[in-house]
Formats: sequence, C-alpha cells, structure tokens
Amino acid sequence: MTPLAERVRIVLVGPSHPGNIGAAARAMKTMGLRRLVLVAPAAFPHPEAVAMASGAEDLLERAEVHDDLAEALAPCRRVYGLSARLRALAWPQRSPERCVEEILAEDLPVALVFGRERSGLTNEELARCHALVHIPADPAYSSLNLAQAVQVMAYLLHRAEIAQTVAPVHRGAEHPPASAAQLEGFFDHLESVLYRIGFLSPERPGRILLRLRRLFLRAEPDEKEVHILRGILAGVEACCRDRRPGAGA
Repeated sequence: MTPLAERVRIVLVGPSHPGNIGAAARAMKTMGLRRLVLVAPAAFPHPEAVAMASGAEDLLERAEVHDDLAEALAPCRRVYGLSARLRALAWPQRSPERCVEEILAEDLPVALVFGRERSGLTNEELARCHALVHIPADPAYSSLNLAQAVQVMAYLLHRAEIAQTVAPVHRGAEHPPASAAQLEGFFDHLESVLYRIGFLSPERPGRILLRLRRLFLRAEPDEKEVHILRGILAGVEACCRDRRPGAGA
C-alpha cells in the first residue's frame, strides 16, 4: 500500500488569506501529509504563509499551483469535496470517518478539496467530486476555519493509517478506476452529444447534466468502462453524420 503522504493531495481552492495556506501546511505536516495543491490563490508565495507554516516551509516550497481545479485533479482517482453546508440538490455524502475508510481501503491517488474561506466550493466545483464530506459541528456555528478543517481530516487519516484496521476492498475490476481527467473528458463528450441530438437545449439545460454527473460518479467507472462509454458516444455521433441530408449521396 502506497503511504498516504504520497497519494493524498490536500487541494485548497481560491484561498484568499496566505496565512491560512501556511496554517494548512503546518496542519498537514504534523500528520505526515506532504502534497499541498493550490488553485488560484489570491497571494502566494507570501511572507505570512511562511510565518504561519512554522516549520512546514518545505511544503510551501513544494506546493503545486494551478489556475483551475480540473488541472489540479487530473491525476486523481477519488475526489472528495469538503463543505460546511449541504446542497439543495442531493449529492453523495460521506462522514469524515467513512471518507477516511474509503481512502485507506484502496491504493489510489486521492484529493481532498477545500473551498474558499467565505463561500466554500461552488456547485460546479463540487460536481467534480465523487462525494461531499461534511464535518459535523454545532449548527449554530458550523463553519470551521480552513486550516482547522484540514487538521481534522489530516488527523483522521493519520490515525487510521497507524491503526491499519481497514480491510482492503476487493473491487474485482480488471482495470483501475478512471482518473478525474478521464471522467471530465467523458462528461464533456457526453454534453456535446446530448446537445447534438437535441436532448438538451442550450437555453434550458436545467440540472440534467449535474444529475448525470452524479449518476456516473456514483457508479465509479473504471478506465475500460469510460472507454466503452465514449465509444458509444462516438457511435451516436457517426449516426448523426450519416443521417444528414445528402449524406452518402
């Protein structure tokens, strides 16, 4: 089993305060995590981040910085979005403990995605996640500081890795799960085909695309299955071309 330090990414989306980046790095290092990923930070590098890291400056130096979330998640096979609030549209949810169990059970690259300090993750960003993780707190004041949320998840991961009490899950699959990049390629292809065949209207796409994302993420397709699905979509596209007026004439 690959150590968590090598396969778990802590992804901070749009952090506005550099001090929170440093504090998150410190929280990670105390629990043995090393892979810090930043998406469009407001200010980085920054002296305040270094000050708050307090000994975890090496994580800041090695941190990956990306312009968009899709790029940051591309290598990951499991993606969990941390949110202080639940969403109107039902989304697969995990408790922090269940999330950790799943991470420990399979030897896969994983991302824990944390949103902005004030507004968290957008619904579009959450749509890139396999499940939403909600850290339970007092309903009267349920929003944890960004670094505190990172600390909670890092501690649970560290404790579980030490205990090693989670039995491996045998998926029985011949192929590894599809990566985030492969899934996004499929979702883009699916959206294009659905517009082309008239199933979706550009003026009123509604929530169908989001529900389809939820369906396929819940199914957790492997690489071969995504390849098959895209082959089906390519077949639909070929049929559309063949049926154009004058085709084959």
